[in-house]
Amino acid sequence: MEQLPKWADLVVVPLVGLILAFILSMLMVFATGHDPMEALKLMVSGALGSTYGWGYTLYYATNFIFTGLAVAVAFHASLFNIGGEGQAAIGGLGVALVCLFIPWPHWTIALLAATAAAGLFGALWALIPAYLQAKRGSHIVITTIMFNFIAASLLNYVLVNQLRPKGAMDPATAKFPEPSHLPSLGEILNSVGIPFAKGTPANVTLLVALAACVFVYFLIWRTRLGYQLRAFGKSQPAAVYAGINPVKITIITMMISGALAGLMAINNVMGEAERLILGSVEGAGFIGIAVALMGRSHPIGILFSALLFGALYQGGAELGLWTSIPRELVIVIQALVILFTGALDNMVRLMVAKVLIRPKRAEA
Repeated sequence: MEQLPKWADLVVVPLVGLILAFILSMLMVFATGHDPMEALKLMVSGALGSTYGWGYTLYYATNFIFTGLAVAVAFHASLFNIGGEGQAAIGGLGVALVCLFIPWPHWTIALLAATAAAGLFGALWALIPAYLQAKRGSHIVITTIMFNFIAASLLNYVLVNQLRPKGAMDPATAKFPEPSHLPSLGEILNSVGIPFAKGTPANVTLLVALAACVFVYFLIWRTRLGYQLRAFGKSQPAAVYAGINPVKITIITMMISGALAGLMAINNVMGEAERLILGSVEGAGFIGIAVALMGRSHPIGILFSALLFGALYQGGAELGLWTSIPRELVIVIQALVILFTGALDNMVRLMVAKVLIRPKRAEA
């Protein structure tokens, strides 16, 4: 395959994939008898046209930043962690235990404790597949998939039999105490004179997600561990020859990845629902794979990719609410974006190479 310039690989290829996905999506909307331009306009305005839409877009994007970073860290070591769904769910259990059973005087202290608990629980849940990969040779893809289902079953048991309040019917914990409730983004911005819609789920966890992007950047490109991690991902035999312990690097990488996925629970469990609900992850662990692929496993790329998928989620919800377009078609549109920016990435790259590189060769 043609070697593209770095700027083209980082910007042009994802952009072309996104354009192709939207063209095909609009053709499908047209085939159902709806106006594709009106549908596109509603999606964009619903996600980005008001502070209310931005509140939901940023909430979804916060989830995807955490899961995208989790996948990216594993990618750099050539490990395919697709257990973010289960790691985020178990991270939510850690958040619930900390918020329910420890009386906190203020949300800032509760946030620090919940961050530690979510990261620890997510890391420990990723430790088992990491150990099986490093010591037993079990494929990380298979084990992390299996652990997603195990996490769901475990959480179901704990919520139904241990943490559910007396007399309650739904599998969920009680509401967290008031001091552990996180301020919303609207409350923070309005307090400093910036008008922002109240009642949206975006909250202070967005700042934690941005801090996680900075942490991952320095970890991967500015630390010795990051160098070892990348070297191991490029060539395992060469890394072993250089003295890098494959068991140690596999376990550490997966635990960091699991911790990042677990941190997502701060946003949806502590920040939005203010209690632990069964199924609260809502597929964000799998969306993180597409976010990491589209963002080229770089924190800045992941940030913008997460914003895009957050806008797609919110815009799709508006489309399903205000039009007669079936909800299933909205899901198909989201899937097409994932398809063209992820699975068909090599096809798009080849198309871009034909346009950018071959004319230059002919001219030379």
